[in-house]
Amino acid sequence: MNRRHVFALGALLVLAALAGCFGSSELPEDDLNEEASYDWNTSANATFNLSRSSYTVVVSVPNESMEVWGEDAIEGDTPIQLRALKFRYPNGTVVNASHDNLSASSDGDRTTIEMPTDEGQVAYTASRSGKSFSTPVVVNGTHEVILPPGTRVGIPLLSQTNPGDMESSVSDNRQTLRWEGLTDETVSVRYYLQRDLLLFGGLGAIGLLLAIGGSIYYLRQIRTLEQQREEIGLDVDYDDDEFDDGPPPGMR
Repeated sequence: MNRRHVFALGALLVLAALAGCFGSSELPEDDLNEEASYDWNTSANATFNLSRSSYTVVVSVPNESMEVWGEDAIEGDTPIQLRALKFRYPNGTVVNASHDNLSASSDGDRTTIEMPTDEGQVAYTASRSGKSFSTPVVVNGTHEVILPPGTRVGIPLLSQTNPGDMESSVSDNRQTLRWEGLTDETVSVRYYLQRDLLLFGGLGAIGLLLAIGGSIYYLRQIRTLEQQREEIGLDVDYDDDEFDDGPPPGMR
C-alpha cells in the first residue's frame, strides 16, 4: 500500500468519524414505539419520575422542537437514548411515535424531539443507574423529581441537591423534590437508601458502645495501677509538719 492509498484511507476514516459526530440519525422505531404509561396530571413544567434502572419524563412543550441531553462527568454532554415517546394534546388525545409529526433523532451530543404542535405535553423513558441523577433544565418553570421508593435526601454527606432551595414532600414512601422558576440551570440529586441510614446508624451505635467500653476499661486499668502503687508505698504522701522540727541544734 503506497502513501496515496494510506492518505485516502485516513481521509475516509476522518470523514466517517465526522459523520458520526455531526450527522443526525433517527432513533430505532421499536424503541420509540415501546409501550409505557405516564402520569400526565402534573402541575410542574417538567416531572422526572425515577426508578432503580430508568426514569420517565413529562414535559410541557416549549415549542414544536425540543433538545434533551444528559451530562456525564467524563464524556460531557451526551444524547439521550430515549424510548416510549408519546405526545399528549391539550384535549387529552395521546399519540406515540408512529404519528407522522412525532419523532426523535440523535445529533452529536443532543437528542432532538420533533412534535406535532407547540401546545401539549411530551413524555419519554430513558435508562439510568446509581444513586444520583442530573438533568439540564430544558424548559423554564417548575421542576419535580420523584425519588425511587425507600430513598431520601436531607442528610449532609449522604445526600445532596442542586439547587438547594426547594420544597420536599413524602407520599407512599416516595419523596418528591420541587423547584420553582428554574431557567438555565442544572438539576442534580444524590440520594440514599433508608436502609443504608439504618445500617450507618447501627454501625455508629456499635462504635459508640465500643468507645464507651474502651474508656471504662482504660479508667479501671488506671485505678488498678494507682491502688498497686499505694500498696507498695510509691504513692505515700508524707506530711511535711512531721519532719519540721526546726534547724539542727548547731544552727539554732
